[in-house]
Amino acid sequence: MHEPVKSPSAIADRTREAIRNTGLPQREISKLTGFEESKLSKSLRGTRKFTSEEIVALATVTGVTANWLITGSDSAPAPSAAPSPGILPTRHREDEKHAQRRRSIIKRAWWLFAQQGFAAVRMADIAKDVGISTPTVHYYFPTKQALFAETLHYSVKLAYDRQVAELQPISDPVSQLKRLIELQLPLGLEGRAEWSIWMQTWTKLAVNEEGLDTHSGGYRRWVTTVREIISGGQTTGHFVDHDPSILTAELTAMFDGMGIQVLTGQLTSSQMFANICGYIDRNIIKKQGATP
Repeated sequence: MHEPVKSPSAIADRTREAIRNTGLPQREISKLTGFEESKLSKSLRGTRKFTSEEIVALATVTGVTANWLITGSDSAPAPSAAPSPGILPTRHREDEKHAQRRRSIIKRAWWLFAQQGFAAVRMADIAKDVGISTPTVHYYFPTKQALFAETLHYSVKLAYDRQVAELQPISDPVSQLKRLIELQLPLGLEGRAEWSIWMQTWTKLAVNEEGLDTHSGGYRRWVTTVREIISGGQTTGHFVDHDPSILTAELTAMFDGMGIQVLTGQLTSSQMFANICGYIDRNIIKKQGATP
């Protein structure tokens, strides 16, 4: 279930600005985001709240962050740790027509790399999928490796936007931590695609391929998000009083390993979620009556 986000009128104002800056008509935005034009119209008028799912879709299509749509700032405090400079999709000095085309190339390349693998995808395949020429793809991305690096940026932004929009309404740290885990499961086409891009990145790094500087910053953002939720839960007395860095290292290691097991058919995503929630219940949540 997707909770509605707060301040509908302010979000509507920023969403109108983001849509206006794309140069695309509202009908096209509705088509690209996949929700009804009538609902979009009502939300833009402030008579209906955007759901968290819609916020993420709008952020993806318009190129802004969900945090900016919700708060008006990319750096405002949020349940999800803010990305460090350089790990979100690169912004260029170009008009919105070129920016929109660049985003289309990245999105389609992301899907092709995720589903077929980096080695199997040619720049010509990406061009055909987008409906442009191969030289046009090279105009935006001189090499396939440079384009793959941008798909990793795209994955970081998807995760960040989803976490900001979904976690923002949740105040209970236990629910927040479990929802964070649920959001990042290799579940559904998009969830598995995100994991595929990360797994291919890890493989490239294991053989010392260059051009993937985003990895450390992107992964650090994920770890920081987990640790900050655990630390917050310790402050409120919900979580055990152990070193939050150790709890975070254990939890993220389990998460990564089980994610690989899901992608290779050893576990289902529901089994993964149940196993990790079990670990949280046994090792992170403070038992009633327990003392530090």
